Amino acid sequence: MKKRILLPLSLCLSFFSVFAPAQTIEPDTVILSDTLDYDDIKRQSIFSGNVILTRGNLDLRADRVEVNEQADGSQLAIATVKTSARVQARQETPEKFEVIKGESLRAEYHSGTEQLVLIGQAVLTRTICGKTIDSIRGERVVYNKKSDTYQALGGPQSADSQKRVRSIARPRAHIERAIAECKQKSN
Repeated sequence: MKKRILLPLSLCLSFFSVFAPAQTIEPDTVILSDTLDYDDIKRQSIFSGNVILTRGNLDLRADRVEVNEQADGSQLAIATVKTSARVQARQETPEKFEVIKGESLRAEYHSGTEQLVLIGQAVLTRTICGKTIDSIRGERVVYNKKSDTYQALGGPQSADSQKRVRSIARPRAHIERAIAECKQKSN
């Protein structure tokens, strides 16, 4: 049975819980799109047309986002572009003055494993107080929020001109200085 509804919040509420800061109250999920198709039997929501998903400190933008509920209750989301240049993900962690930004041709988010997978011309950047700390480019970049780790693979669709993984990482002292400067500015 196929239904058209305004917003299947039951599927989306836990979808991006990994990207929201630890809170006692679940933040609302707001999804703007040109169309929504929801299939209760398949446990699937398809948002199309200039999709903007906001949940807590997460912002995800794509032409299409498909959310599938897995048997264990976790969600698999697949974000793609057709007319836009890239899928864009942005997550703030204010207590760490940190912003993670990701861009790619396709993105997959697995709520059960808390992984964001950027596929095709993938770029992941971490900034602290506006200063770039880490930058990773490749064909595929995997960011694991639980373990705060990255993995990258090169290939023909790499964002690096040599089709390899390109990574820039700042020394720990640079990170600590950036955090100290932010704390000083916020006081």
